[in-house]
Amino acid sequence: MSSLVDTMQKFSSAEEFLDFLEVDYDPPVVHVNRLHILKRFQQYLGRDRVAEGLPEAEERAAYKQRLEMAYADFVKSNAATEKVFKVFQEADGVQTVSISKLKDTLAERHA
Repeated sequence: MSSLVDTMQKFSSAEEFLDFLEVDYDPPVVHVNRLHILKRFQQYLGRDRVAEGLPEAEERAAYKQRLEMAYADFVKSNAATEKVFKVFQEADGVQTVSISKLKDTLAERHA
């Protein structure tokens, strides 16, 4: 494991990754989407692994590129559209219940 990865494993916030990899960002975007950005960053790393043994500058550039992509996803879109987390992925299948159906159900319970 590289020293770059060792350092990043100690981070606990999106801002730490963004600052360390020198990614320009708008704090309000990160404030609203920090977990989504980190999850998307992880997804990009899973799909397109950073090669081991790269010189540190190339390795840093590779991580930066993936984090920039993750951040950009939430600049141009939003969490509900990007569906990074399971709760958003399953939201499309949610069925609605009409108010009249709720009233009928409540009336049946109290009858």
